[in-house]
Amino acid sequence: MGENATVMQPAAKVLTVNELAGYLRVHRSTIYRLLKKGQLPGFKIGSDWRFNVEVIDDWRLRQGAGLLTDADSVPSAN
Repeated sequence: MGENATVMQPAAKVLTVNELAGYLRVHRSTIYRLLKKGQLPGFKIGSDWRFNVEVIDDWRLRQGAGLLTDADSVPSAN
C-alpha cells in the first residue's frame, strides 16, 4: 500500500424509515413517534432518517418487551 492509500472498512448496513419499519414489524408512524421522543437511535442525511442495523439490534436488546406496542392495544393480563 502506498502512503495515500486508505483502508476501506466494510460499510455498515443502513436502513431507511420504511426498511426499519419492516425490520421491526411496526408502522412507519411508530418509527417517527419514537424518533420524536428521542427513544430511537438514528441519524439524518438531509431531511431523511437513516438507521444502522447493528445499533438498532443493540437498542432492541436493551428495550423492554412492550416498548414497541401501544398500551391501549395490549390486552390486560387480569
